[in-house]
Amino acid sequence: MVMWVFGYGSLIWKTGFHYDERVVGFIRGYRRVFYQGSTDHRGTPDFPGRTVTLQAFPGELCYLEVREKQYDSKVYLDFFTDPDSMTPAINGVMVYMASPDTRTNKNYLGPAPLEEMAKQIIHAEGPSGPNRDYIFHLENALNQLGCDDLHVRDVANAVRKILLEMKTGL
Repeated sequence: MVMWVFGYGSLIWKTGFHYDERVVGFIRGYRRVFYQGSTDHRGTPDFPGRTVTLQAFPGELCYLEVREKQYDSKVYLDFFTDPDSMTPAINGVMVYMASPDTRTNKNYLGPAPLEEMAKQIIHAEGPSGPNRDYIFHLENALNQLGCDDLHVRDVANAVRKILLEMKTGL
């Protein structure tokens, strides 16, 4: 059986299962955003961390079902490796996403000002470690793949700025 999974967060650097091939690309029409709360890995119910999900903008399976349980939507989308092509490299890639419907997704945090997200990320920590480590690992993994994600970079830089201010007492 062939199954493709699109990893856009920690699955990039911490897969947790065997895979035969890694392909770098994107899902057309979606962007990575820090809108999903994490109360089981990078935060707690009292102080949720922030993890990325995919948001549409205009214009091993059992393991994943448990690991990605706070993402309330599983969809199959087309995967592209060439931004100029209208033909997907792979059809029907499985993607876990968080819907913005707080009735079905109790952990959806939604958009917030950059500084507010950074402060939340700095203080959140869960069983998988500090939320800030998630941000920095994601930024590093994306950079190693040659992917410059402006939102990830902006959030990581905001976290760094606040950490520096805390360290220097500014």
